Amino acid sequence: MRRMIELRIDPAIARRVDASDIVQDVLLEASHRLQQYLKDPSMPFHLWLRHIALDHIIDAHRRHRQAQRRSVDREKPLKAAWTDRSSVELIGNLIDRELTPATAAMKLEMEKRFQAVLTKLEETDREIILMRHFEQLSNQEVAAALALSEAAASMRYLRAIRRLRALLTPA
Repeated sequence: MRRMIELRIDPAIARRVDASDIVQDVLLEASHRLQQYLKDPSMPFHLWLRHIALDHIIDAHRRHRQAQRRSVDREKPLKAAWTDRSSVELIGNLIDRELTPATAAMKLEMEKRFQAVLTKLEETDREIILMRHFEQLSNQEVAAALALSEAAASMRYLRAIRRLRALLTPA
């Protein structure tokens, strides 16, 4: 759950709110709503927790991004920080583990490029790629989380990967 939250929280908000804090809030809310879930478990437990976590991410965004007095948009960072490590995992299989200075520079460049391309994808494409590759959810779990048939989830994933590949391939 912590990983899922880290992948989705806005980097500017992540400087204010740690993913562990959101996990704690999610688990607290889940403990209060557990009896209700047990009466009618409409989805697998981990997907139910995931839905609660997404609500808490949205709440954090509203609190810190849309706040008039202390909006995160008014803050000026002291230095640029590469806080999202999710692209490292996807690219990690392509990079030599023994980093030379040149390899380290190429790795950082590819991470930045991948992150930039990922933000260019539509939200639905980005979400399905994150769920499949970074949360490592199965196609059945993705279908349940998105309220789709398994065939529709597979097709959506295939299209998202094609769009990602088109953006990553130099013209």
